[in-house]
Amino acid sequence: MLKILLIFCCIYCVNCALYYDSYYGKTITREELKRHDKANTTFWCVNEIEPCDPNEWRRVDGSCNNLKNPTRGATHTPFYRVLPPIYAKDFEPRKSKSGNDLPLARHLRTHLLSEGRVPSQIFTQLAVNDLVFMSADIVSLHDTVNYIVWKPYCCAPKGKTDRVCVPNKIPDDDPVHRFSDIRCLNMTRPESFQSIGCIKNGTTPERIVSSTPLLDLSVIYGNVLKGLLERGRLFEGGLLKFEVSNGRIFPPSYKTQAHVCFLNERPRETRCHNMPEDGANTLAGINIMAIWFWRLHNFIARQLARVNPCWDDDRLFYTARDINIAISLQIYYYELLPIMLGRQNLIRDGVISPSPGFRNIYNPDIIPQVSLEYPFVLRWVHTMQEGELKMYDKHGYYLKKYPIVNLTLRTGFLDVDDNLDYLTQGTFRQGSANIDYIVDPDIAEIGLGPHQRASDLTTNDVSKNRYFGFQPYVKYRQFCFGHTVKTWDDLIGIIDRERIEVLRDLYENVEDVDLIAAIWVEKPIKGGFVPPTFYCLVVEQLVRNAVSDRHWYESSERPNAFNIEQLLEIRKATIARLLCDVADTVTEIQPHAFLKAGPGNEMCSCKHIPSINFWAWRDNSCYPGDVWKQNPNLREH
Repeated sequence: MLKILLIFCCIYCVNCALYYDSYYGKTITREELKRHDKANTTFWCVNEIEPCDPNEWRRVDGSCNNLKNPTRGATHTPFYRVLPPIYAKDFEPRKSKSGNDLPLARHLRTHLLSEGRVPSQIFTQLAVNDLVFMSADIVSLHDTVNYIVWKPYCCAPKGKTDRVCVPNKIPDDDPVHRFSDIRCLNMTRPESFQSIGCIKNGTTPERIVSSTPLLDLSVIYGNVLKGLLERGRLFEGGLLKFEVSNGRIFPPSYKTQAHVCFLNERPRETRCHNMPEDGANTLAGINIMAIWFWRLHNFIARQLARVNPCWDDDRLFYTARDINIAISLQIYYYELLPIMLGRQNLIRDGVISPSPGFRNIYNPDIIPQVSLEYPFVLRWVHTMQEGELKMYDKHGYYLKKYPIVNLTLRTGFLDVDDNLDYLTQGTFRQGSANIDYIVDPDIAEIGLGPHQRASDLTTNDVSKNRYFGFQPYVKYRQFCFGHTVKTWDDLIGIIDRERIEVLRDLYENVEDVDLIAAIWVEKPIKGGFVPPTFYCLVVEQLVRNAVSDRHWYESSERPNAFNIEQLLEIRKATIARLLCDVADTVTEIQPHAFLKAGPGNEMCSCKHIPSINFWAWRDNSCYPGDVWKQNPNLREH
């Protein structure tokens, strides 16, 4: 009897979930779980993880990506830091080398970045959208919602007694607000494991986010299985749920008004994506890209169902999801980043492969995590963001423009007056802002539209630089390039002389300079268009993404890996082809759609944009006997 009981217990335990501390990654007891339940911190501080199966598909919550450390790769797990943090007393922002306060964030921004609108003659708005979309895949929106919805009062008297409030002071001689009564910009501290209640206060604040740390389209599929099951999957033909409105396909919408689309102008604007991850409802660029990738999943699932009529819903869904993620990575790593960071640079540093075959670079000893520096330095892209989105018809005729800041948390705008069509056309026809030392006035003075009276996203960037505890710029310069900077003259050749002079006027010592402030004024990297320290910290993470991801799409050794024929089809993926397949009214586009149309990149019919042949995924078991040989037309794409 005892033997039978032991066997039963073993069987039970193989199939039961374990509870892990989300920060430390260690299993916890039922008693510890109850304490979290009582404190209402279970959602953030505990990961419930089913036993790992080495042969399963990529999990929605990111768990079991690393079999030795099942929680790493999952949601609510910590960032790592490229360099150790530095803070003043009580984890307040660091002081200058002399012990004085650092210059005001707003004062720095207005002296280092001018305001204006200079369109790029190289990059389209689509390039910025994809950068922001891929960044949204590894961060979450709660920090922003915190200070525009939950705590909008940080500049009011109430904010002075709330430790979470850390507003930015505007100096009296501010070049813009000297003419107004505004002397404060609302902002809150970044949410951390400490502020949530997972770790006791008195320790270094460690940022916490809802997204999974690897690039897995969590913006589309969410980060918890329950959300995908309840709000995402249709459970038919491998499809995601969808709605048709005015002849256009959208993700499903909330049926109530309890959602995050606070800026919808009712009663006309009602749509708000009821997706497994609410992050798609945030910024306009993220929102539009999310609609496209949501549609792309269903486009892929339908192609697979046509090729393999015997496949069930599960196989169609997980294969379509796998291909969708692979396409997003192929476009990001092999199309967008090479033109911005330099193809030869990325090959040299192991980010991409010079050949189209497999890359088996997985290393289980590298933990799947995101550096805190990586999504932060991507905020440099704020300087590339155009404040006014231009809208075009399908023939390329300019119609009107709309402030991008007025589209934050406003999904309903996309579902009226053909706005989605016009904005889509604009993404590949309009240039981004030029890569220079100028920021768009709307980004620098409005930021979040009607949500705040005034907001400067780039000033917030400086402030967050300090609240994240990043070391001074010179330390990152030394980490990246082994270059010791002790005097202002050591920056000659790295930063233009006139900008060194500005920095010298702003900071007491070269060792005080903030990371983001120096990145704003660095000269571009050789062979690319981005600042060198930005390049270094981005590439450090891009390599880690690939080598730490057990499900990386280029590997032939991962579970359910592509065969070589399938991988070569994935290599055909481009942002232009994606728009041809899923975007409304796109019948012609330039082949390199992250770059402006022009000589060598002329507009052409979608018929001339290479497409993926999904017959590479044919399953011969769906064609018993000689059906395949007897029907050669089945092979036609």
